[in-house]
Amino acid sequence: MVLPAGVNKATGLLAALKELSLSPHETVGVGDAENDHAFLALCECAAAVANALPSLRERADVITRGDHGNGVAELIEHMIANDLNEFSSRLTRHDLVLGTDDEGSDVTIPAYGPGVLIAGPSGSGKSTTTTSLLERLVDRRYQFCVIDPEGDYESLDFAIAVGTGQRGPDVEEVLQVLAQPDQNVVVNLIGLRLADRPAFFVKLLPKLVELHGRLARPHWLIVDEAHHLLPKSWEPVELTLAADLNRTALITVHPQEVHPAVLAAVGTVIAVGKAPQETIQRFCRTQQEETPRIAATELEPGQVVVWQRYSEKPPQRVQVAPSRSERRRHIRKYAEGELPPERSFFFQGPQERLNLRAQNVMLFLQIGDGVDDETWLYHLHDGGYSQWFRECIKDEELAAEAHAIELQRDLTAAESRALIRDAIERRYTLPDRAP
Repeated sequence: MVLPAGVNKATGLLAALKELSLSPHETVGVGDAENDHAFLALCECAAAVANALPSLRERADVITRGDHGNGVAELIEHMIANDLNEFSSRLTRHDLVLGTDDEGSDVTIPAYGPGVLIAGPSGSGKSTTTTSLLERLVDRRYQFCVIDPEGDYESLDFAIAVGTGQRGPDVEEVLQVLAQPDQNVVVNLIGLRLADRPAFFVKLLPKLVELHGRLARPHWLIVDEAHHLLPKSWEPVELTLAADLNRTALITVHPQEVHPAVLAAVGTVIAVGKAPQETIQRFCRTQQEETPRIAATELEPGQVVVWQRYSEKPPQRVQVAPSRSERRRHIRKYAEGELPPERSFFFQGPQERLNLRAQNVMLFLQIGDGVDDETWLYHLHDGGYSQWFRECIKDEELAAEAHAIELQRDLTAAESRALIRDAIERRYTLPDRAP
């Protein structure tokens, strides 16, 4: 027990885990004496044999019935039998704090699942809630993989983005990032055509399952736009069910459009937006179960309704822990990516003579320059441009400027086109041209 300062069993374990490309989250420790405290505190599961010192037993997650080597053998037998699942309820020190309830008490999510569903209308705060959850995973040093169809998370400073607006992600590149236990990955699919994104996910998923089987990582899988990637009409759902969905977070506008077998793994429903009752009701219909009663309540900014599905507690209002890193606007997503049809702009004109889809801002400019004056002015005077910028592009400043242009009824088609183009280019193209 005579060691140099800063050297103990914990530092030795970290050195060994680095060589093995493992993290303490994949580690079970067992000890009996004073020099085991730091070592056991580092491990995901800390066990003490029956003959351990009282101070060590007090801090251990598990105490074996057997002493000395018999206790160690007993622990190994539990690991072989069920990977210590029977002790998961004792590991609450790893729980993820989502936020606080009305009484100021912490509301937590188990680090080992069941899975999480974050659902609500577009623009209601799902990305903000998800980012807060990701930060909690970072705090606990759990590794995560985000499947990001629309480029919402590519700028996170605690994850490596694979894929860009011009180039789709590569499976091997994703696996290379995850090979290091201290690295997280965002798989940005915006460079892929909308129709190709589910196919890429099907290709990536078995590789993630294989990696998880060998290394127990990534610890969490976050799937945004889950109704597109895991739709209820999807046939190869058995491939998804091979994964450990206990540690999967699904983010969607339409929970009723996600495959019911995937939703069955959800244990915590986080309803975001003004109609949490409807969101939870849609989920319950997929599982053919009764919807819990939710007390009528007004949600303030940053609040959600959380329902712990397997708890006796009713759904409760929760103030989500504020995100430390505000997600910046993802300019390339809107400028060059492919938004889904429901968020695209359609130039149709009077009597809907046309049906020209602009799935990003650059295509909006190109099509807008090419349509006839009557079609352009029809949408201008109808307020369609500012509505699209506000609701689908989520750019309030651009929407306000476009609305001011829409109100100038004496502008010609050419004049209003030039003003709208200038407003867009100042926000979406000038940064790329700047030295």
